[in-house]
Amino acid sequence: MICRQCATLLGQGGGFTFRNVVKDRYLGRLQHIRDFHKTSNDRTYDMRKVELTPLEQRKLTFDTHALVKELESNGFEKGQAEVIVTALVTLTTANTDIVYRDMVTTSHQEIALQQIMAHLDSIRKDMVILEKSEFANLRSENEKMKTELGQIKNRLTEESRKIRADAKLDINLERSRVTDMFTEQEKKLMEISTEFHKKNADIDLGTLETTRKIDIEVASLRTLLESLKLETVRYLAATVFSCLAIALGFYRFWK
Repeated sequence: MICRQCATLLGQGGGFTFRNVVKDRYLGRLQHIRDFHKTSNDRTYDMRKVELTPLEQRKLTFDTHALVKELESNGFEKGQAEVIVTALVTLTTANTDIVYRDMVTTSHQEIALQQIMAHLDSIRKDMVILEKSEFANLRSENEKMKTELGQIKNRLTEESRKIRADAKLDINLERSRVTDMFTEQEKKLMEISTEFHKKNADIDLGTLETTRKIDIEVASLRTLLESLKLETVRYLAATVFSCLAIALGFYRFWK
């Protein structure tokens, strides 16, 4: 009964506390090395495999025989004490195995640092080569592009000047043409206005002459009418007097 309780305590609580103690002891020391090891594996550098100490060659940190004797002196039987010690040994080996899995040795770290430094040296060499080759090519291309842009700019300025000069000439020619057309139109209008005034004057003269002729004709017609009236009056008077004379003659004859 006591052995079962000890085994359960060591299997549940004892192993958990021992693991926490080991982790708390090595976590602060190996956190930086662990992160470096993970990042170096993620970067896929060519690294040599450094074999850790095998499980059989790892030495325990306590004396198992002395622990068995101490357990026997405290009332445990020899078999129970050996079972407890074997359980502790398995727990410690498992915990040390877990710790060794997350650990990085100094040789492994030095190899990784050497490989990283070699990689950095190669990167520096590549950068120097790029500075000498690619940057020189880029500079030459930039110079060529600058010269081409300058030539294009000069061409554009020349073309713009030509276009401006042509536009100014066209505008001046159009202005002169418009002014000539305007002067010609003014001349035509002046000629038309003079002709209109002349025709109007001629028409006025013609109307005056026709009115004078009409007045003369009307006056002549009036005089003719007056003369005709007088003649008709004379004729009527003559006829009346002749009729009276005839009537008096008949009257005298009948008497």
